[in-house]
Amino acid sequence: MGVNMGNVLGLVFANMHDMTVGDLTKNRTMGSLLFGGRYRLIDFPLSNMVNSGINAVGVITKDNYQSLLDHLGSAREWDLARKNGGLYILPPFGNANASLYAGRIEALNGAMSFIRNSMCEYVIMSDCDVVGNIEYKPIVEKHVESGADITVVAHTGQYTADEMKMSTVLNTEADGRVNSVLIRPELSGTCTASMNIFVMKKDLLIEIVSDLIARGMVSFESDVLQAKCGELKIMAYEYTGYFSKITSVNSYFKANMDLLDPENAAQVYLPKRSIYTKVSDNAPAKYDLNCSVKNSLIADGCIIEGEVENSVIFRGVKVGKGAKVRNCILMQGTVVEDNAECNYLITDKNVTIGEGHTLTSAPSYPMYVAKGASV
Repeated sequence: MGVNMGNVLGLVFANMHDMTVGDLTKNRTMGSLLFGGRYRLIDFPLSNMVNSGINAVGVITKDNYQSLLDHLGSAREWDLARKNGGLYILPPFGNANASLYAGRIEALNGAMSFIRNSMCEYVIMSDCDVVGNIEYKPIVEKHVESGADITVVAHTGQYTADEMKMSTVLNTEADGRVNSVLIRPELSGTCTASMNIFVMKKDLLIEIVSDLIARGMVSFESDVLQAKCGELKIMAYEYTGYFSKITSVNSYFKANMDLLDPENAAQVYLPKRSIYTKVSDNAPAKYDLNCSVKNSLIADGCIIEGEVENSVIFRGVKVGKGAKVRNCILMQGTVVEDNAECNYLITDKNVTIGEGHTLTSAPSYPMYVAKGASV
């Protein structure tokens, strides 16, 4: 069954999981969190939508979104700088009755005028906590074919208790229909967990949001998926490709490190389905004759004079002579001075690690250094 993806409206929630990564979102939204050496987390759902043929996307924000606006700019990099459709930033207080939202329903209510004015028949909603190169067209086609009211993209796999505490678990029948929903359950093992990607008709979304707002309800997961499980036909779409879900600082660290595996990187960075991001006109990375780099991602604009191993290095980072960087994520503008050593470390932007200093932590709990700090 062919579906015209130009008839699908994309909605991206930039702030929905800010609290899960703690200090990393102190100065930014979840969507603008740096990832993989040169990207932001919002690049993944935006690129997936554009690559799937969606040409109208609204980004729903809440607060702390200055860096997000700077990153998105005119949206030219995603081919969303256009007269018809394009990218729309949807801040809170989008209408006279809106407030700083407490849940997904209130967020959608704040963007309701934008949703109502769209000529699209379907809506696909995505958060910024999933890293992957996901094709949305088969998901929408399956939604239409099954006659579902709501389709939830999900993955069945092994999950730890900590991962489940941040997840929505679906219990499904043989045909994929959801018969019950558990929200942040205390369990572990094999589960079918939501990837926070949803498809539904625009008119149904408007009807549900209007009804729940009138009843003072704010949660899409509990007040729609869980409460209306028997009333609506909710289907699970099983996603089997590679992805990483960011549910904590540890999972953020692991998701970055996963890209050092060529097999994982090959499933994210596909030749015909690029992940787009803001272009910076930096010089190529400069490597000293005596430096050593092993199994690492090095962005442009870096100066590497020491040793780097198993690390993700963002734009404009400098690693001095005799310095050793292992198992680290060094964000933009970080300077590791001569003879300093870092191991299992996450630095925010513009951090300086002083000459001769050593910072190390456990693999299970990498140390975080705040933006602009000098150590």
